[in-house]
Amino acid sequence: MKFALSLIAFVLVVLIVPFLMPGIGRQEGVDPNRNLPWQIETDARGGSSVFGLQLGVSTLADVRRLLGPEIDVAMIAEPNEAGTLEGYYSQVALGFVLAKVIVTFDASKEQLAAMRERALKSKNMESATRKITLHPDDLAVVEQLPMRAISVIPAVNLDEATVLQRFGQPAERLLLAEQRVHLLYPQKGLDILVDGEGKELLQYVAPRNFASLRQPLLAAESAKAVAQ
Repeated sequence: MKFALSLIAFVLVVLIVPFLMPGIGRQEGVDPNRNLPWQIETDARGGSSVFGLQLGVSTLADVRRLLGPEIDVAMIAEPNEAGTLEGYYSQVALGFVLAKVIVTFDASKEQLAAMRERALKSKNMESATRKITLHPDDLAVVEQLPMRAISVIPAVNLDEATVLQRFGQPAERLLLAEQRVHLLYPQKGLDILVDGEGKELLQYVAPRNFASLRQPLLAAESAKAVAQ
């Protein structure tokens, strides 16, 4: 029993400590104290920068340069939706934090429709969601499109206390399920989902566009209240 408890404690330390203490989990060529998830810079125009990227301004070319060339770019579409242009990293070192990263790019409905018509192929992902492979000509266009949002899924599981230690007190706390709470930081353009049964999710937008994160959560909360 003592051995089992010691093993559990060791595993917890391995998972949580890299997120809490600088210098642990560092990778060669990566400054462990820069571009960390809680290092968000804002400006007087309602803009923000994180990981060296400026939301609403930096392009896919900038993302490749700063986060690495191994990004998988495609259109992700739900049934009866135009879809979104996304770039996916299976693992990125954000300072000393390892994470999956998804970057969403800004495109008009007309651009999305045209890209979908020229797409090379599509395949099912989860449920009815489809991943659509873009034509090379359209990939060249995406290189110059500005990024709209960044989503980060840390490799370690975080609890709410850890999030508060790094990011501070949120302006709003929305409990949408027993084990799922959204911590909202409108001044930073940040929504953090703390999931007791799954992976945490950090979503960044420019603070002036924070309603794009908050409104869907309020709609879900209202629907839950009506159902009850």
